[in-house]
Amino acid sequence: MARILSLLRRLYLTVYNWAVFLGWSQVLFLAVKTLKDSGHEHVYNAVEKPLQLAQTAAVLEILHGLVGLVRSPITATLPQIGSRLYLTWVILYSVPEIQSHFLVTSLVISWSITESIRYSFFGMKEVLGFAPSWLLWLRYSTFLLLYPTGISSEVGLVYFALPYIKESDKYCIRMPNKWNFSFDNFYAAILALGIYIPGSPHLFGYMLAQRKKALSKSKKE
Repeated sequence: MARILSLLRRLYLTVYNWAVFLGWSQVLFLAVKTLKDSGHEHVYNAVEKPLQLAQTAAVLEILHGLVGLVRSPITATLPQIGSRLYLTWVILYSVPEIQSHFLVTSLVISWSITESIRYSFFGMKEVLGFAPSWLLWLRYSTFLLLYPTGISSEVGLVYFALPYIKESDKYCIRMPNKWNFSFDNFYAAILALGIYIPGSPHLFGYMLAQRKKALSKSKKE
């Protein structure tokens, strides 16, 4: 029974990782093609649907960690996925005025390269039991460039969206109401910016530690 469950787990994670890899590959292809053919102003419109699908699929990673399908710590997974879902839905989708900003292109390309490498890495591990050394190096090295460009784009887009969020009542809950509760999306966005200050260096430090551990282990093998 345990062997059957192990095979089912491996099959599910293989399908999941390669399916999301294809999604991010499509995002990267469309972003680069549109940037070349039409300019950065049109990148978001070209990638919107596949971006939303690929990024939202990451919610399953939280469930994977909770039920023990993978060993990734929730404390590292949840903040990263949460911030990306926030950017995808609350900022990019909900604030159309910034969809043509050049930072959208740098964000999408940074995300899609990172995730294409990451999901293919895990997909290879599920299929073969290991990942090629070159893919291992890419998995734990490209973030040195792509994490700063991605996180800078995230912070910049939230900042540039602030005036439009302030003018809009979208996602706001005003008093009085039967719940006796209020919520202002503008102040939530400011709070999100504040969280990036301690959160980004912490996550980058965690990734550096993971890189050192993974690459040193591969050298010994």
